[in-house]
Amino acid sequence: VYNYIHIGNARPLCVFDVLRRYFEWRGYKVSFVQNFTDIDDKLIKRANEEGSTVPEIAERYIKEFWTDADGLNVKHATVNPRATENIEQIQSIISALVEKGYAYQSGGDVYYRAKKFSGYGKLSHQPLEDLEAGARIDVTEIKEDPMDFCLWKGAKPGEPYWDSPWGKGRPGWHIECSAMACRYLGKTIDIHCGGLDLIFPHHENEIAQSEAANGCEFAHYWMHNGFINVDNHKMSKSLGNFFTVRDVAEKYGYEPIRYMMVSCQYRSPINYSYEVIEQAKNSLERLYNCRDNIDFALKNAKDGGEAPEFIEKRKQEFIAAMDDDLNTADALAAIFMLVRDINTLIAEGAGKTALEACADMFDQLTGVLGLVYNRKTEA
Repeated sequence: VYNYIHIGNARPLCVFDVLRRYFEWRGYKVSFVQNFTDIDDKLIKRANEEGSTVPEIAERYIKEFWTDADGLNVKHATVNPRATENIEQIQSIISALVEKGYAYQSGGDVYYRAKKFSGYGKLSHQPLEDLEAGARIDVTEIKEDPMDFCLWKGAKPGEPYWDSPWGKGRPGWHIECSAMACRYLGKTIDIHCGGLDLIFPHHENEIAQSEAANGCEFAHYWMHNGFINVDNHKMSKSLGNFFTVRDVAEKYGYEPIRYMMVSCQYRSPINYSYEVIEQAKNSLERLYNCRDNIDFALKNAKDGGEAPEFIEKRKQEFIAAMDDDLNTADALAAIFMLVRDINTLIAEGAGKTALEACADMFDQLTGVLGLVYNRKTEA
């Protein structure tokens, strides 16, 4: 949390919020943990540049994160732990890894022996040699092997630090997540989510640390969302096609961003462009118009009638799409089929019972995708 979130960050926020909403809609009780890394090199660099402190930078951008997350209609997690609140748990895992021979101290740092963990590379399905060849590795005499990664960083002058068995320092990025996952979800978690770019090294390292320390599987399932391109090019600051969520929201509003994120299956790449966001706005307008039409029709509807058959049909189509690896594109298609059916029904002069059933199913299905959340209702 050293800057505003960009549209690439918004994708996992939105799609895994949909996953959580879908589970809850289907009757599951969900514990959803979303952590803040509030100590790392980027925060220290930002604090130094601004003549500020790391806690001040973290507080500012956590607050800005909530503004954007709320704007995108992302439900708050069950718990949002911070790395700095879990130093004891982090040190406990590092101690266990040192004791078991998976980690070693070198100078003021502690490193993980990547090659000692036999399952390293199992998430990306690549042998260690291939990962090593493709990785940007810091070659240093401090490490036993170039693939070893840092669990605890010895403090440099002027940096925040905590006392530890290995001297004053702070945690590495990967170990924070292992510690927080274990504390708030247990040694084995059901589903771990994140962006495709995190598979290696971050998630591989999480697995290696957690499974070596705890002696059991870290996560049963992994879900990784695809990348976002801008006008068919990879988003990057160097290309000048880098957009924060705040930038886009100020121009188009937050809901079109959310719609864009759920308009295709989460593993597919998304291309962000002016045309795509305009299409999202137009599609949302169709949804809002349908819901307003139901309300208007209800004011003049006669009592009686029964729920139309198409409601259950569209619901089952929606479920089939979502059960197929969270295929939100097909789920949206089912919603728009429902919209077409409802508009036809209204034109035919439907009764109150039928319209109320339509309103309920419309609200349920759009609610699972977190859409149509800016309705203005009369008091």
